[in-house]
Amino acid sequence: MQYIAPLAKLIEHFRALPGIGSKTAVRLAYHVLDMDANQAKALASAIIEAKEKIGYCNVCFNLSDRSPCQICAAESRDHTVICVVEQPQDVAAMERMRDFRGVYHVLHGALSPLEGVGPEDLRIKELLGRLSGTKTEEVIVATNPNVEGEATAMYLARLLKPLGVKVTRIAHGLPIGSDLEYADEVTLSKAMENRREME
Repeated sequence: MQYIAPLAKLIEHFRALPGIGSKTAVRLAYHVLDMDANQAKALASAIIEAKEKIGYCNVCFNLSDRSPCQICAAESRDHTVICVVEQPQDVAAMERMRDFRGVYHVLHGALSPLEGVGPEDLRIKELLGRLSGTKTEEVIVATNPNVEGEATAMYLARLLKPLGVKVTRIAHGLPIGSDLEYADEVTLSKAMENRREME
C-alpha cells in the first residue's frame, strides 16, 4: 500500500526498531496520528530527553543519567562482588530480583567471532582496570546461556582467575513450571550439572 510521505517516514522509523514488524509499525504510526498534539509532543520530548540525558556510568558502563551511577555510588552495596552482564537491560532484570546487593559491570555484548566481536570490542579492559583498583573478592559471570555467552564466560574465567579473584557462573537449568519433555538438551545438561543435594 502507498502511504503519504510523512506517514511512510513514520512507519519506516518504527519498523527500524528491534522486534517491530511491518504491521506493528503501521499500527504504531496510526496510533501516534490519533494522539492529540500534546501527547505526541510529550512522546517526542521524552525520546529526545532520554537521548540527551542518558549516557554510560564511567565505572560499570550501565545506562545512567549521572556518573558514577546510583548503584556504583551506593555505600549500601557490596563493592567486593561484581556481577558481569552483557547488556544494560540485564542489570534491570537482576535488580528486579531484589536479592543481589553487589555491583555490576556491563560488557555491551558477548564474544562472537562469526560476527567479528572480539575482546577488544567489549568492556573487558575496563573490568580489569576495576579489579586492579579495588578489593574485589568475587566476580559473578552472568552472561546469557547461549554459545556466545558461554564463550565469554570461559574467556573471562581464564583471564580473571590468575588475578586471585573468585570467579563464579550463574546456574542454568529448567525454569519453574516447565516440562522435561519440552526442554532442549543443553538446558537439561545444565540442570543436571548444577544439581544440588536435597535437604
